[in-house]
Amino acid sequence: MKRREFIALLGAVSGSWPIVARAQADRMRRIGVLMGYTDGDQESQALVTAFREELRKLAWIEGRNIAIDVRGGAGDEDSAQRLAADLVTLKPALILSQNTPTTAAILKQTRTIPVVFANVTDPIGSGFVTSLSHPGGNATGFVNLEFSMSGKWLQLLREVAPRTRRVAFLFNPNTAPYFRSYLEYLKTAAAAFAVEAIAAPVNDPSELDSVIAAHAREKDSGMIVMTDNFTSSHRAVITMLAMRYRLPAIYPYRFFADLGGLLSYGSDVFDNFRRAAGYADRILKGTSPSELPVQAPVKFELVINLKTARALGLEISTQLQQRADAVIE
Repeated sequence: MKRREFIALLGAVSGSWPIVARAQADRMRRIGVLMGYTDGDQESQALVTAFREELRKLAWIEGRNIAIDVRGGAGDEDSAQRLAADLVTLKPALILSQNTPTTAAILKQTRTIPVVFANVTDPIGSGFVTSLSHPGGNATGFVNLEFSMSGKWLQLLREVAPRTRRVAFLFNPNTAPYFRSYLEYLKTAAAAFAVEAIAAPVNDPSELDSVIAAHAREKDSGMIVMTDNFTSSHRAVITMLAMRYRLPAIYPYRFFADLGGLLSYGSDVFDNFRRAAGYADRILKGTSPSELPVQAPVKFELVINLKTARALGLEISTQLQQRADAVIE
């Protein structure tokens, strides 16, 4: 190649570089993520990491074809609305929402940007979708637990603490508007076990100590901690208070048992975040959320903390330990 031809070719190629860069930028898709836990919460970070890793397996690479903006700390309605509005102004291709309060906040801000919720209890009752099979709007995703789970929690609690005759049902009515449905199932199950089920609403972290202490003072009491952004966010305090007042308790997720909770039973929240990445992949490729059915959880975990059981003077049967997915020594 002659020198003059080479220079001309080099000029043509270098002139195309801005066009290539612009084309790559045009292909970059933005994903917003709204979490109910604070940014520094390790569980929150781990859940987002699970979502990111699954996206990577689907060839969505940060910095190459996607950008992910995470907002955490949507623990109350005001902060949730503020963070949701912030994400919407970024005009993302879709938003991943952690739970019921975060999803409610996002859908108040937009009914056009696709939303995938990872762990929601009652998407129909909350007004997020019109039906599970045909969501009908801009939101779809994954259910974490069914209302009948409250009966299973009571059964397991009685199995490890058979003297339980009175059970407190701990929740925050502001962050768990679906609590009545869980409570109805619990009271039906409690009647069969000759157990008294008592609602234990808590509206603020400052109330946790007095509420838990009051129930612990009653003879043969136990506690069920409901799936709720509030209870999950304050899991360290709740498990600590249950131990302090020697109150046998069952929790909805493994991270409670990891912190010293007696036992937990519920869906694998990490699995739902991974599955949410699959829905994000389909939406980014053009599928409408209204065409993607809301799905039930497929993985459940029973975790027993033997150290806590011994501290409470409880014996865990070999049969129950064998049924558990994990036993913490």
